[in-house]
Amino acid sequence: MRHLRKLRPAGGSHPAGSAVGVGFAPAHHGELLQGVFEDRVGQLRRALVTLPLPGLGSRAVFHPSQHHWGIVGTPELTKIRRAAILTLRELSRAGPPERSAGLGPAKGGQIEITSDIPRGIGMGSSTSDVTATIRAVADYHGVTLSRETIGQLAVQAECASDSIMIDDRVVLFGHRDGEVLESLGYRLPPLLVVGCNTAPGTRVDTLRFQPADYDDDEIAAFRVLRAGLRRAVAIGDTTLLGRVATASARINQRFLPKPPLADLVALCHRLGGCGVQVAHSGTVAGLIFDPRRVDPATAVSRSLAGIQRLGLTVTGVIGADPVGRPATPPAPAPPPAPAPAPAPPPGRPPSPAPVPRVAA
Repeated sequence: MRHLRKLRPAGGSHPAGSAVGVGFAPAHHGELLQGVFEDRVGQLRRALVTLPLPGLGSRAVFHPSQHHWGIVGTPELTKIRRAAILTLRELSRAGPPERSAGLGPAKGGQIEITSDIPRGIGMGSSTSDVTATIRAVADYHGVTLSRETIGQLAVQAECASDSIMIDDRVVLFGHRDGEVLESLGYRLPPLLVVGCNTAPGTRVDTLRFQPADYDDDEIAAFRVLRAGLRRAVAIGDTTLLGRVATASARINQRFLPKPPLADLVALCHRLGGCGVQVAHSGTVAGLIFDPRRVDPATAVSRSLAGIQRLGLTVTGVIGADPVGRPATPPAPAPPPAPAPAPAPPPGRPPSPAPVPRVAA
């Protein structure tokens, strides 16, 4: 598997007339909050707030066909094939522009997926594949679908979806109907998250996972947590965000328990952290720190040591810059320029340049 940044072409989408379409989507590291919440008319809806993980992701390439209907693919790509078909129907209803270079709208085609996201542990591999596929089919047709439309198509394709396609703001997302219940703000508070897998070797089948049946006390708690997260985002309060995430993780223990959760919360607080977030339908968890209040390098190294002492595996580290956007590793520094060759003594011709050696 290759890192997503190595897969992403520098120019973004392909130009109109290209023979294929390309799409990308990032991973996530579970949720900061998940439960049931009132919508605008007071109806309870299942919804979540996703923690993005931009360092990993999926790349989809759509190879179109003007000769046959349907999407060709193996049985394990059912969600991806469904996403491509739904996107073709959506574009057909919207009347996409004719392709240049003699290429018309696709009737069907084939999807190729490359991903470096671990499967079955709650890091959004399925949603990333589906979202990348939707973007690839739209890219071939020269169309940019709205984030909200992509979210609705993703839910139709896989029954439930995280909100990785809504990447311009923090949202409370109805993961079973694809609607945004509330926009909480433009970005999360500054975060440093050290992630781990609480059940190495275990996979969760989200299609067979029974949705949580919350009681009245838990539903009331979600109202308080929603307000708390809204305030945390508004004022950039990482400590409050950590408390909300921890409370949501503890509620989820009744439905998909993570045995080391209490130990992880204790470890995080001992190291000066703010709380623990989890994948509510997976096995990953993350220790949350405010990078303005701890030394990031020390927090990471001590967290990694503590996670290993608990017998857990590390899933990664999500950094943050001063304004809270996920940080990406800096590009490697270019090698220093070679020193100029010394000038030959007077009267002596310069030595010939060395001949490059090519490996056989």
